[in-house]
Amino acid sequence: MKQIIKMSFALASLMAIVTPSIAGPEVNTSIGGVLVAGKPAPGLAVRGFDVVAYHTLGKAKLGTSKYAAKHGAATYRFSTNANMQAFKANPSKYEPAYGGYCAYGVSVNAKFDGDPRLWKIVNGKLYLNLNPDIQKAFNNDVKGAIQKAEVNWPKIASKLPSEIK
Repeated sequence: MKQIIKMSFALASLMAIVTPSIAGPEVNTSIGGVLVAGKPAPGLAVRGFDVVAYHTLGKAKLGTSKYAAKHGAATYRFSTNANMQAFKANPSKYEPAYGGYCAYGVSVNAKFDGDPRLWKIVNGKLYLNLNPDIQKAFNNDVKGAIQKAEVNWPKIASKLPSEIK
C-alpha cells in the first residue's frame, strides 16, 4: 500500500508540474475533464460538479452552464437553480476544502488535483482526493489527515503546485 501511495504521489507531482492552474493557486481550476466548445474550460471549479449536490443529494452530480456562479477566481456550476441560489447565499458552506485540491495531498504538504468523484463530507465540509488509493488512505485516518492539512494549507495556499518543495 505504501508503495502504491508513493507511486500515486510521484505521478501526481509530475502532473502538478505540467498542468497549469489557470485561475491561480487559491482555487483548483485544473482543466482536466471538462470541455466547453471542444476546449478545456479555464477557471471551472470542481471540474463542473455541483458542490451543493454533495450536501443535498449525497452524491457527485455534474452541473450545467445554465446554472453557473462566479465566486472568487472560479466559476461553479450547479444542477438546479435552487442549488445555485443556495451557493450564492453561503459559498463558504459549499466550497470544497483547500480550494478543491486533494485533501490527503495537503496533509502531506502538496497540491494535487482533487477528483470530484472521490469525496467525503466531514463536519459539513467537502473534501476531495486524488485517486481511489489516496481516498482510502484519507479514510483510514480522516481526523489526522484533516489536522495535518489544516496546519499545511496556510503555508501552501498561495503557491502553485510546482512551487511547493
